[in-house]
Formats: sequence, C-alpha cells, structure tokens
Amino acid sequence: MIESIAIIGAGNMGSGIAQKSATEGFQVQMVDREQQWVDKGHGIIENFLGEALERRIFSPDKAEEIKRRITGVVGNENVSPDTDLVIEAVFEDFALKQEIFSTLDKNCGEKTILATNTSSLSVNDLAQQVGRKDKFVGMHWFYHPAKNRLVEIIPAETTSQETMDAVEQYCKTMGKVIIVCKDRPGFVVNRFFVPWINEACRLLEEGVATAAQIDAVACREFRIGLGPFGLMNLTGPTIALHSSDYLSEQLSVPRFAGAENMRVLVEKGEMWEIDEDTECSEDAARKIKERLMGQAFAVCSQIVEEGICSMEDVDRGAKVGLRWTMGPFELANSIGVAEASRMATEYANMAGLELPRWFSERSEPFDFSYVDVEVDEAGIATVLINRPEAMNALNVTVVGQLGRVMEDLNSRSDVNTIVFEGAGKAFVAGADVKFFVDMIAEDSFNRIEEFTKDGHKVLNMIEHSPHTTIALTTGLALGGGLELALSCDYRVGTEKTMLRFPETSIGIYPGLGGTQRATRVCGIEAARFAVLAGNFIDAPTARALGFITHLVNPTEVSDTVSMVASSGKPDDKYPGRPSDPSHPVSRMSKVFYSDTNMGAILSGKVPEGFDPEDKNVSRQLKSISRAAPVAVRLASDLLDKALSTDLAAGLQLELDALDEIFATQDACEGLTALVEGRRPEYVGS
Repeated sequence: MIESIAIIGAGNMGSGIAQKSATEGFQVQMVDREQQWVDKGHGIIENFLGEALERRIFSPDKAEEIKRRITGVVGNENVSPDTDLVIEAVFEDFALKQEIFSTLDKNCGEKTILATNTSSLSVNDLAQQVGRKDKFVGMHWFYHPAKNRLVEIIPAETTSQETMDAVEQYCKTMGKVIIVCKDRPGFVVNRFFVPWINEACRLLEEGVATAAQIDAVACREFRIGLGPFGLMNLTGPTIALHSSDYLSEQLSVPRFAGAENMRVLVEKGEMWEIDEDTECSEDAARKIKERLMGQAFAVCSQIVEEGICSMEDVDRGAKVGLRWTMGPFELANSIGVAEASRMATEYANMAGLELPRWFSERSEPFDFSYVDVEVDEAGIATVLINRPEAMNALNVTVVGQLGRVMEDLNSRSDVNTIVFEGAGKAFVAGADVKFFVDMIAEDSFNRIEEFTKDGHKVLNMIEHSPHTTIALTTGLALGGGLELALSCDYRVGTEKTMLRFPETSIGIYPGLGGTQRATRVCGIEAARFAVLAGNFIDAPTARALGFITHLVNPTEVSDTVSMVASSGKPDDKYPGRPSDPSHPVSRMSKVFYSDTNMGAILSGKVPEGFDPEDKNVSRQLKSISRAAPVAVRLASDLLDKALSTDLAAGLQLELDALDEIFATQDACEGLTALVEGRRPEYVGS
C-alpha cells in the first residue's frame, strides 16, 4: 500500500498535490531541480495554509503538522529509493518528462510506482520510457488539487491491476472522485471542455456576441458560475490555446484548433476584455446556446462511443471537475434528448465529426447507473454507490438500483461477502432531501411512504443477506447512510469517519431503521445521545459506542475487509451496549440520558443533579432545543419501543409514524430550510 509520496515539480500543481497528500497523512517529498524552486513551492503551501487558517479550515497545530510532513528535495536523483509513489507534475514537455522518468526508473526501488500528471500526453508513450511498465500510470489532477475532488486515472496498456488498486486506494484516502479512463487525447474532461472553450472564442470571432454576453448565456444555460472567457482569464489563455491545438492535431479535427482571436490574444500577452453589458438578442442567445450545447453533446457522445468512459463518468467529470450543475447527458435529458441530438448533429456537420447512431437517432431519456458492482476471485462483491457530486445521497433511483443489486448478489453462490462503499469523501450523506420537499409541496405523502418502504426493503435485504456484509464508513455517514451502515454485519472506519443522525434538527426522525438498529447496537442511552440531539460522532467515539466495529488506518482498509470476510458473520450483531462503556461519551450518555432524566430533557429542563453550566449538559440541551419538538418526541417514543419489540415490529412502527411526522409544519420547515441553507424556525406542530 502507498504511504510515502514524492512529487516532482514544486509549482502550483505539484505543491498543491504535495500539500493535499500531507494533509491526508502521507509523508511527502517535494522535489525540484533547484533549491529556489523548492523554496517557492514551500511558499505557495505556506500562503495556502495561511488562507485556510484565516477561514478556520485548519487549526494552527494542523497547519504545522501538514508542513512537517513535507520535505524539500533538490534533484530527481535524490528521491528516496523506498518511496511508494512518485508523481511527476511538470509542464507538458515529452522530452522533459522522458528525462525525469529515466532518472526515477534508475534510482527508485522496485516497488515504487511512477505516475505522470499529464493533461494531454499519451500515457502509453510515456510508459515505454521506463523499465517498470507495470508500475506506470497516468493521474490527471485538476486545479487546485487541494480543493478540486476529481482525478482521472489513466492506465497504460502495461499497467498492472496491483498498481491500479494501490493508486485508486491512495486517491480514495485523499477523498478524491475517481474516473478511470482510456488513454485517448484529452482523456475525459479536457476532451469536451477544451473544444467548448474554443467554440466560445469562435462565436466571439464571428461577431455573434461579446465575450460578456457569451459568458452570460453559457452561465445561464449550463447553470455554471463562470463562463468560458472568465475562466480563461483565471487559468490563462495560453493553456486553452495549447490544449486546443493539441487536441486538433491528435484527433485530426481542424475545428478544434485554437481560434485566431485566441491566438492573437496569447501572442500579445493579454486577457479577454469582459465588459458589463451581458444582454444580447434572442437570436444571438439561441445561437450561443445551441453551438455550445451541440459541441458538448457531440464530443461527449464520441467519448462514450470510443469506450473512454461511461456516460455517468462523463457527467461526473463535468459536475465534480468543472462544477457544472448538470453533466452533458443529464443536460440532454433536461432539454429533451431529441433536441440535444439535433444540436449535436448540426455541430458535428459543421466540425466534420461522426456522431454515434445511438445518440444521433435517440429520442428517449438516458437512464443512469449510480450503483457499480465488482466481484473478485475471492467472492467479495464491492457495491460502490457512485454519486459523489451529491455526496452519494439516496434518491429513488439509487434505492431502486441497490435493491436490484441486492436481489442479484444474495442469490449468487460465487459471492460470500458484500462490501458497501461510497465514491468520494462520503459514504452516504443521507437521503435526497429535495425529494421530500417536493413531495410535501405536491401533497404526495404516498410517494414519501413508498420511497421509505423501498428503503426498508433494501436494508432488510442487507440485514438478512446470507453473505457477510461490510460498510466502509471511511468518510461521512449521515442519516440514511448511517442507517444503511447499521444494517450491515460490520462497519469499518478510519480517522476520517464522521457519523450523525441529523433528522430531528430538520424536522423528521430517522426513518430507515435508525431508531431501532441504533438502540440494538449501543443501548438506549447512547442511542438517545445519537438520535435525539443529533450529535456528530467522530471515529473514536463511533468505535466506543459500537457504530463502527473496526477502526483502522486508511492503508489497512483492504486487509481489514479480507480479514473480516474470512471470519464470516458476527455471533452478536446487536449487543445492546457500547463497545467501550468506559469511554467518556458512553459514561455521559448512561447517566444523562437515563430513563429518569428523559422527562426533564424533553421539557427542555436540566435534569436534577446536573450542573446547567456544564458544557456537556448545556450542549445536549441546546441541540435538542433547536430540533423540531414533534420529531424529538416521536424519535424518543420509537427508541423506547425498540426495547420491547423485535426488529421487524420496530421497523414497522417507524413506517407507521411517517404520515404523522411529514404532515407537520415543522417537517416542511426543517427540510425546506436545509435546502435553502438557513436555520429553521419551528412552531412545534
């Protein structure tokens, strides 16, 4: 597994990768050819961390810890030979990269993986420059590496599966969203995004509209915050020109070559003039919309046709890497696929592209898969909930797909273990709240009930699976995500694990088994601590309460899964008590959330014998006071009933109370406030 990193190149990209790696606990060497460039890289990191301190993202101690993990190194030949992974992050010059990898290949140990952070050059061609062709891979990071969550991983034809597994685990530890794609010019995002930017330049060159007007139309139609000209001014027109010319040459598409106005701008060393007049004629707005959309639809359909990646990954790249609200294929659905096909055809005819028939002749909406399944030779099935742009939130589609996956896996004799994992930094961040808001607005309580019943069916299939079930709660697990995890036999966490039942604070109660399974896992008092007050639960506390069964280092997750899989199902899945009764939260919960005190707590009073000035006491009462009163009462009743019912009966009680909770004003207010990003104001009904 990867524990030590070296980054070749201490510029903006290299220092960003170094900083992010150090932040996530890796030992990092930041390498450049001269001390002045290494020092400059340290300065970039220092400035970034300074801004993070001002915004209270990091504490001073954390910032110092990050800096201590980064060692400056002068000369590629001086990279430690036992480094696990070396990432080259210099500018796009094949000869320079060739020289760097030749040196690294000679000086690094046999286990060292070599990676190139290229946005354009062929990974296969670069792999031929080293002796360890099985340990060479492409990694295309997006700027800024510490903030942008997308990484494209590009295996060469010679890259081993062992190398891919190690690099993917490294990226997962970094909280990155991964797209594995073929080695084709532009890979995924740049393949469609660079011509998109170039097309905006051509629209300007043709006099269709001004830069400001094109940006305004692009922002409105694509639901993005920054248009193509604003973006080029931020990243530099030179990069756009270089990338456009490269794609044009590699793909033999003259239309992709940098527009003449971009070329002149770069030669003059200028930026685009973007005035304040953003209004243009309807005809001009229509031309801008259709050209930019047509380009995106046409090129993205080619990406899928060439097998570079899936439709879902194209959309994921747009949403995560470019921060588009919708990906191209989702956008096609929203305007009508037939209309999208028309726009794509018109652009393709202009650009000399060949559209795949499955796109050009399609009129029906696209269906997307958000649940990916892989089964290895050992019989371990990994179920990846792959909706990172929405923190893997459970919506109707995801729940339906999970149900079909579980029906299949539970019936398979070649499977002995099912592992649930979330893409990106979250396991599952609850249910899709907007769905609840929309259904309440439409007075469609039956659809909420149907969705919740379907969720119960899926979790019951996990609960009663003949196979061992494991949840990798190695990030955020909130609400429905925590409920999904609790239905599994085991839950593996890392230091990044953070759990919470936020439901009472948004006007509802945990409705996918949270009140029932939590009580059976850790006991009634600890369950009240978790559910009623909606406390955030960090990794050590989660382990002490029993919400996670294994707390390990990120590099140990894979081995832990193998170990747990070999041990089979647990003898006692629901012990009904904390794993560590001596933990401070276990002790506090036992005495504070006792049956004797609940009357006072639910009335907003300090229980007898407790100091109102005590921070722990005041924090609990404050949290409950800010929650919806009806939600707290119903959640409390359901927790109590878990003590006197079997699991099936308790789950049915959760379902039976749905109409009552979703009919309240507080449920509507709490859910709506969350969507709108404001604090709710509850009336108690």
